[in-house]
Order: sequence, then structure tokens, then C-alpha cells
Amino acid sequence: MGLKGQGRPPPGAGEQKIANKMRRKFQHIKRKREKIAENHKRRHAFKKEEAKNPKLKAERLRQNIPLTLDRKRVWDEADNDTEETGLGLSVDVERIKRAKKEEEDELNRPLEEGEDDSEEAEDSDNESIDSMIASSDEEDSDEEKDDEDSGRGRKKSSLPTATERATSPSQSTRSTNLSLAPEALAEKFPSLFSSESEKPTKVLITTGLNSTLHDQAEILTDLFPQSVYVRRTAHRHAHKFSIREIAKFASNRNFTALLVLNEDQKKPCGLTMVHLPQGPTFHFSISNWIDGKRLPGHGRATDHWPELILNNFRTPLGMLTAHLFKKLFPPQPEFEGRQVVTLHNQRDYIFVRRHRYVFREKRETEKAVVGADGKELEGAEGIRTGLQELGPRFTLKLRRVDKGIQRASGQEWEWKGQMEKTRTKFQL
Repeated sequence: MGLKGQGRPPPGAGEQKIANKMRRKFQHIKRKREKIAENHKRRHAFKKEEAKNPKLKAERLRQNIPLTLDRKRVWDEADNDTEETGLGLSVDVERIKRAKKEEEDELNRPLEEGEDDSEEAEDSDNESIDSMIASSDEEDSDEEKDDEDSGRGRKKSSLPTATERATSPSQSTRSTNLSLAPEALAEKFPSLFSSESEKPTKVLITTGLNSTLHDQAEILTDLFPQSVYVRRTAHRHAHKFSIREIAKFASNRNFTALLVLNEDQKKPCGLTMVHLPQGPTFHFSISNWIDGKRLPGHGRATDHWPELILNNFRTPLGMLTAHLFKKLFPPQPEFEGRQVVTLHNQRDYIFVRRHRYVFREKRETEKAVVGADGKELEGAEGIRTGLQELGPRFTLKLRRVDKGIQRASGQEWEWKGQMEKTRTKFQL
């Protein structure tokens, strides 16, 4: 019998360990530098090969695509009832429209010479009879296969892997096409999707009771054209108007939207948007609020109506939210002001930015402008755009969509944000 404590030697016991702590430190630094030098030498050699053969670089860039959450995004399965229950599903509206158009084109395609409907019907009848005869045999063979697979182990999934999804040609950022909104969504919210006889945009902005966010509310009046800020008070001799009463007051005075800015610890924490006169009501949370005067190199905004850019709203709920923001800005911007408001949706967070742009000539030291495919854009070889942020800068996240206008209790909602456990599924 062996002595107690003797057994298998620990890993790395054959290597001679340096007793001195400083010498061990210098030895570790030496090995680390050698490893860095070896990697640098290998990359430098590969760079020389790419300079000789540009195809190697193109192949490397094609394969080395970052595996982000946007590229691993998953969608719900789209069926025939998608348009009716679209607010709760994460489906790509553009993909559904494209599939329906392809089906209609296939049905409306004229028959070529030699094709006959009667022959197709006979073939389909024969195929159905053959399938009925062979169904029993196929079921027996399927049961045998299932038994064999269960004995071997787990089946291989038919879903694409994360790497295959990452190398897909779909882009994470694209401009929103508002004409792709589902018909059922437009019928459910006609006031948001109607384009005939539109009222001129007029926004009423207010705050919560006894709010201290007067400066931030004034900044919002500068961001949204044709908007007015009215303070709310909770004085003991004053009437405390509710949101429904304020919405009725604003609707009687031809306002098209009502914005209520909420606060927490004297900072903006929420924004309630009511589309007048009958709703719906959108509840957003606000984070990362930065005034324009705190931005480095900021500019001063003018009274010109800005242009509006809506990015990456792809689901039915995203289309509904995009149409809400569209109603807050005049449809005809003033281009001479060169101001643009961008609402960029990324992982269900809406980033709000306002810039002033200017076109200038390209400098010799600047690189060419390339698109998402890595190729140089045609028509923009000698033109560059300079941007100056005007502010404010903040981030919105949609929490709830209510039916009609907000009530004190018993409020019915169209959509409500839930604790989504899947990090790769987004609602907008």
C-alpha cells in the first residue's frame, strides 16, 4: 500500500518552477512578448499576401462578420392570421409582403404552351391515390426510423446555426418603408394611417403635477414643430385636470397630439404620447437625457421644420410606432434649414438625435464612402456630409400601447411589454 497523500502528480509538476517571484514575473512578461511578436509577424505576413492577392482580403472580410444580437435575431412564424394579431408577434412586415407578392405573381402567371389545367388535375388525382396507398408503408418506415434515431441519440436540428444566421445578407439597419403597413393594422387605427384631409400638426406638451421639468419641456417644444407647453399645477385652490380632460381640452382646440413628460428625482423618466382625438396612447420610458448645451461642439437650432428619418421599424408594432412619430412632424420640411431628426430603433431602444448637415467636397486624405456590401457608392465619389448635433439627445423604450385615452383605472391596452426571456427576439 502507498503512503497517504501519494497519488497522481498535479498538472505541470514536471516543469521546473522558479522560486523567485520577480524572476517568475519577468519570465511571464517574456513569454507574453514572444507570443505578441509571433502573432504580429503572422499578421504582417498575411497582410503581404493580401496585398499581392486582393481576393484573400475579400474572402476574409466576407467570413469575419461579428456575431451580434442583431444578426442572431429570431422571428415568429408568420401565418394567415398575422395581420389580425400582429402587435404581439415579432414578424418582418417586408418579408410577408414580398412572399404574398410572389404568390400572387405565380397565380397570375399566364400558362405556357403545352400546359393544360385538365392534365394537372388528373396528375394531382393520381398522386393523391398513390399517396393514400403508400401512406401505410411510409408510416411503418417512419416509426422504424424514429426507433433507430432514438437509439442513436438526439436528432440534428434543422434550424440554422448562429454562424449561418450571422452570415446572412440581411442588414441590421435599414430605412423604414411606411407603405408596407398591414391592412388590418390600418383598419384598426385609421386616424394614424389616413393620409386624406390631414389636419396641420399641432402638439400640446405638458408635465406631471408639480413638476420641475420646465426647461426640458421647453426643449421639447423646440424639437417638435408647432408645439406649445402648458404647465400643470397641483395648487389646493386649482382644479387637478386628468389626462382625459386635458386631451378633450386639446382636441377642442385642434391639437393633433398630447405629450406628457414624467419625472423621477427631478429627471425625465417617461413620455406619454396621446394621438388625438380618440387615441391610442403610447407609454415610453426615457433614459440618457442630455441637453443640447451639454453636447460637445453643439449647434443652435433654428425655427425651420426638420426632416424626419425613421430607421429599422420592421414589425407591425414598429410600423404603428413609426406612424405615431410621423404624425408629430409636419409632412413638408423646410430644406433650407438643413435640420434632420433621426429616430433609430436598435434592439427595441429608440435613439432620438437631431443634427444640422452640410454638403462639402471630399478631402484628399478622406476615404471613399462604401455601402453595406463594402463597395463604393456611385454618385458620391467627391461629396461628403458634415454633421453638427443640435440636441437634445435621449433614448425611448416602448412600454405599453393603450386603447383610446388613458383612464384612472380599468384601462384596456393593445400591447404591453413583457419580460422577454429570449434576448434575440425584439418587438419593434
